[in-house]
Amino acid sequence: MTLFTIRQDFRAPSFGPTSQAEIYSEAMAQYRWADEIGFDFAVISEHHGLDDGWIPSPIVAAAAVAGATKRIPIMLSAVIVPLHDPIRLAEQLSVLDHLSEGRVWTVAGAGYRAVEFEMAGVDMKRRGALLESHLRTMIQAWTGEPFEYEGRTVRVTPKPFSDPHPRVLVGGGVEVAARRAARLHLPMMPMNTEPKLQEWYHDEAKKVGYTGGFVMVPQGPTFIHVTNDPEKAWAEIGEYLLYETQTYASFQTPGQWSTPKVDASNVEDLKKSVQIVVGTPEQVIEAARSIPQFGAMTFNPLAGGLPPKLAWESLELFAAEVLPKLRVDG
Repeated sequence: MTLFTIRQDFRAPSFGPTSQAEIYSEAMAQYRWADEIGFDFAVISEHHGLDDGWIPSPIVAAAAVAGATKRIPIMLSAVIVPLHDPIRLAEQLSVLDHLSEGRVWTVAGAGYRAVEFEMAGVDMKRRGALLESHLRTMIQAWTGEPFEYEGRTVRVTPKPFSDPHPRVLVGGGVEVAARRAARLHLPMMPMNTEPKLQEWYHDEAKKVGYTGGFVMVPQGPTFIHVTNDPEKAWAEIGEYLLYETQTYASFQTPGQWSTPKVDASNVEDLKKSVQIVVGTPEQVIEAARSIPQFGAMTFNPLAGGLPPKLAWESLELFAAEVLPKLRVDG
């Protein structure tokens, strides 16, 4: 079974033809489209201080998506937990859990961009410890009962719609992150394909007596564009994809990388990446069938500020000529 996800970062770079307001409008329309045709996840990320307006408020955006859709699960991937006050974050996610009737999944990330920690006045060196302590605080807060926090009594209401709390996965790509997730009795969403993450996670889970955990390993392309003329499509979308991948690669530091990371200095490099599929309906069907069970095909239709007209052409061709054949496959 292949999962279909649609991701939006709400980016409007200055070289593109689309305004920030138009990007928001088109992104919401595409989320509604994905909901109607049966996609498995709507994904929203979080970053701060980018020139192109990368979404800094995923919870606000998720509330809008919840109101605009009926059934699609919404994944916040990832919320940079150390940048937030844990009590306020617990309140906001509890309200979002009610608004979505339990459809929201939150990937709790530690963060990795120094500028974001500087903006928030948070010591980046403490991000791992803060992620763990904040999550423990939030889990306790979601009981709805008063408790002591930093020398004062606090209480978070309403209790979440979901029992015992909203779905939370711990993000990360190194051993300490895998073990942290298990200690917290939470599932893990790896940010890369390091094969030992599952081993580390299950080893720690055994130590702490946690038997209900799982690791969602990312598998499958992270950008898909369906077209009847791949050569023409590359000429139209190449600069946007190059901007997308180079910006994202610039976030990474030695020893810290996240999916989707694509090293490319030009469009020709992008064409060689297994993370990017720009192809005919038949080629996209073939790519989907090659994905391991429970892998995902991720659509990022407006990546790098890609013009909405081109994005819709791809989505509509996917719905007409690709999805029906994949549904026959089951």
